[in-house]
Amino acid sequence: MNKKFLSLLVFLSLFVAVAVPMVALADDASALAGCQITNTIGLSQCPPNGSCLYNSTVYSCGMCCLLNAVYTVTFWVFIGLMAISALMIILGAFTFVTSGGNPDKTTQARNYIIFAAIGIAVALFSRAVPSLVKLMVGAV
Repeated sequence: MNKKFLSLLVFLSLFVAVAVPMVALADDASALAGCQITNTIGLSQCPPNGSCLYNSTVYSCGMCCLLNAVYTVTFWVFIGLMAISALMIILGAFTFVTSGGNPDKTTQARNYIIFAAIGIAVALFSRAVPSLVKLMVGAV
């Protein structure tokens, strides 16, 4: 029962964190008119100056804004996972050095380092996600 309540609480807090900015932007018509491209997407359909309006007849701003959001999210996922992985490697190394030959501690240290390696692999995969999204939507 406790785990269900905790997961429901986490889900609701994430929902509120996403929904509140969307509701706040819904009142501002200028914010919904377009987006600001902050990443180098590499598409000819995106405007070079970074400001993309949805009613543009020259540029495909929906695609540019989607890819910009994917680039931004995957960048922050990469940074977060690499930071956590670095801390896990340091923790694993510290646990391994201070284990004193205790098999339980060395196993725990090895698991920390294995989990950190998995985190690094997932972080590197997150850098490939924008290219996969561009390939799937046909914007290559």
